[in-house]
Amino acid sequence: MNYLVTGGSGFIGSHLVEKLLESGHSVINIDSFDDFYDYKIKIQNTLDSLKITEAFIFKNKLLDIQKLISETFSSNYQLFYQDIRDLSGLENIFRNNKIDVVIHLAALAGVRPSIENPLEYQSVNITGSMNMWEVCKKFEVIKFVCASSSSVYGNNTKVPFSETDIVDQPISPYAATKKSVEIIGHVYHSLYKIDMIQLRFFTVYGPRQRPDLAIHKFVRLLSENQEIPYYGDGTTARDYTFIDDIIQGIINSIQYLEENKKVYEIINLGESEVITLDKMLATIEENFGKKAIRKLLPMQAGDVQKTNADIEKARRLINYNPQTNFENGIKIFVEWFLRK
Repeated sequence: MNYLVTGGSGFIGSHLVEKLLESGHSVINIDSFDDFYDYKIKIQNTLDSLKITEAFIFKNKLLDIQKLISETFSSNYQLFYQDIRDLSGLENIFRNNKIDVVIHLAALAGVRPSIENPLEYQSVNITGSMNMWEVCKKFEVIKFVCASSSSVYGNNTKVPFSETDIVDQPISPYAATKKSVEIIGHVYHSLYKIDMIQLRFFTVYGPRQRPDLAIHKFVRLLSENQEIPYYGDGTTARDYTFIDDIIQGIINSIQYLEENKKVYEIINLGESEVITLDKMLATIEENFGKKAIRKLLPMQAGDVQKTNADIEKARRLINYNPQTNFENGIKIFVEWFLRK
């Protein structure tokens, strides 16, 4: 099969690309290598996903990596340095390639940055997603997996969070864009018969995690004996989901789309295990064998108190079965961090 992955050089995307290639499929990776964080991290993700282990000298972020890939990798992988807001660029890619399924992971992520720059989030997440559906409509690609987020639940008082819960009260621009994308996606499903699964990811972590996210940041600061910013009283809680389990959920969603018609589904992908901030940091400390220096700070705007996924629909519909508990996941992450 021929898969197009947007954001295929990011944290989740690079793991998905790696899995699809291992399974013998062809992959087109669209990524803008934006400056949300150091683009060299995304280049390393790309090399890791292709299992290219030779040393790479960073000069031009596009041309050098494409040259390296063309010299060392087979023709079943293509990388396009492409912004999803550029409709004509997307059309060229679709026009010149056979695409069976789109997995749309590209987005501006992060609750706190979205408060500082809401218009950019609207542009990338909403306009970019609509461009993807426009090219799918034009070139008759009718199988589409889309990344949503647990942030759409806001401060939902009912736990665990179910796909049938009303999510009309987001508390950050990021969450609002993700909810908007779910709604607009249904329009394209209804009007143009694009089969679609929207996956609500719950706080994904693991090797290659973005450096701005809490687990990665805490591990780095602890390793450097620096203060750790500790927001709130430690009782905020998240349903942390290990990257391998997320990839299993995406792969199973692709399979479900390929085997079924007239599909529009919203599905939670979580671990269904709630971990407090206190426990998260304690687990990291245990793996390092030392205590963190905590810098106590008030809760930040846009942060939710708790997330907790009801994954019964995922179990039933796509045979989702998460395997990695938090303690083992942190152990794997810390080992990866110390190796890199």
